[in-house]
Amino acid sequence: MKLVELAGSGERLSVLCIGAHSDDIEIGAGATILGWIARGVELDVHWAVLSAYGPRAKEARGSAEAFLANAANSTIELAEFKDGFFPYQGADIKTWFEGLKRRTLPDVILCHSRGDAHQDHREVARLTWNTFRDHAILEYEIPKWDGDLSRPNVFIPASRTLMERKITLLYEHFGTQRSKDWFDAETFMGLARLRGVECRAPDGFAEAFHVRKIVVQ
Repeated sequence: MKLVELAGSGERLSVLCIGAHSDDIEIGAGATILGWIARGVELDVHWAVLSAYGPRAKEARGSAEAFLANAANSTIELAEFKDGFFPYQGADIKTWFEGLKRRTLPDVILCHSRGDAHQDHREVARLTWNTFRDHAILEYEIPKWDGDLSRPNVFIPASRTLMERKITLLYEHFGTQRSKDWFDAETFMGLARLRGVECRAPDGFAEAFHVRKIVVQ
């Protein structure tokens, strides 16, 4: 498969990263973000987490700062919507999204998949598409007990080094999640290895996304 780059070394790329919860962006697209930065892309990132309060807010900010340490520019935005109740807070979250649209002008958006089994994730995906209608949107995947992984159609290769860095940062910053049975290196490496096989990634690993519409010149 021919590798297509969104941006190369020295080129600017504006990215809006949206996650329902404090660790979602990192789990779904952490290696992709680290890879762009490592490749020399001049990355402008607006990082938005909708449910980050109490200890989870500290974790979210610390992790975002670590993942974006070498980005050209970064803005970290944390909101405090109630975890697990997003569909019932739709009007307030819609208003927040309308404000977000005025605060950023991205080239590409990373967000949850519309097919995700978690109700908060689906609401974020739905409102992302409803709000940002002229953008390339890459929907990342989150492994979980629901078994809702499907067939993504866009793959971004990652080296073993990038994957190991991603996992190190996840363990370092999300202490509240370490006791969960799915939150471990084998889960994250295993999924990335499978996606690497599917796209024949040079180093054997990849993060995968659902892209529903894209314009190619």
